[in-house]
Amino acid sequence: MNIIVVGCGRFGAALAYRLYKSGNNVTIIDRNPDAFDNLPPDFLGLMIEGDALSQDVLLRAGIEKADSLALATNSDAINVVVAHIAREAFHVPNIVVRNYDPKYRALFEEFELQVVSSVSWGVQRMEEILLDSGLRVAFSLGNGEVKIYEVITPAHWQGKKIRELFSGGECTLIALTRAGQARLPDQDAVLEEGDVLHISATLKGIECLQAKLFRPGEGGARH
Repeated sequence: MNIIVVGCGRFGAALAYRLYKSGNNVTIIDRNPDAFDNLPPDFLGLMIEGDALSQDVLLRAGIEKADSLALATNSDAINVVVAHIAREAFHVPNIVVRNYDPKYRALFEEFELQVVSSVSWGVQRMEEILLDSGLRVAFSLGNGEVKIYEVITPAHWQGKKIRELFSGGECTLIALTRAGQARLPDQDAVLEEGDVLHISATLKGIECLQAKLFRPGEGGARH
C-alpha cells in the first residue's frame, strides 16, 4: 500500500516505521528537518520536508496515488484541515487522524473522521488497571467507547439465567464459553460458576455490570 504519514514526532515516526517494516510504501512529511531523526536508521521510506497544509507538498508526497493517510501531528487543527483536503480534493480512501488534545475531540467528530485519541484511551486504560474491577478488557473499539470484556462467572451467579443479568442495551452478553467450548448465548441458559463470559458494554453498561459482580453488603469484595 502507498501510505502517507504527516508528522514525524515520536508518534508519527513509530507509526511510519511499523508501516514500512510491514512492507508498505511509506512517505512521511514534517516541516522540521530535525524531526526525521526520530526515525530508525533502517527506515528507507520517502522523507519530505514541508508544510502539509501546502497542496504542493502533498503532491510531492504522492497524495494522488495514496491508499491511506495518517495525520499524526501534535496540532489538532492541522490534522483536521489536511484530512479534509485529502478527502475532498484528492479522494484518499482511508484517512485516520490523531486527536492530540481530548477537548478538541468533537471537532473531529463533526468532520466524521476516523480518530485515534491516544490520551483518552491511555487515561481510560490506566484507570481500569489502577481500579482493578475484576473485569479484563479483551478488545477495545473506537477510542474505548465500547469494549469487549471477559468475565469469569462468580459463585453468586451460579444458577441465574442470562436474562436476569443481561438485558441488552448498554451491556450485552455476546458469547459464553464452558468446558472450552464457546457458544452464542441463549437468554434462558443457566450460568455455572467458572463459565467464561464475553460481554460488550459501554462505560455506563460496565458500571452496572460491576455492581452485579459484587454481593450486596460485602463492601465490594470480589469473588
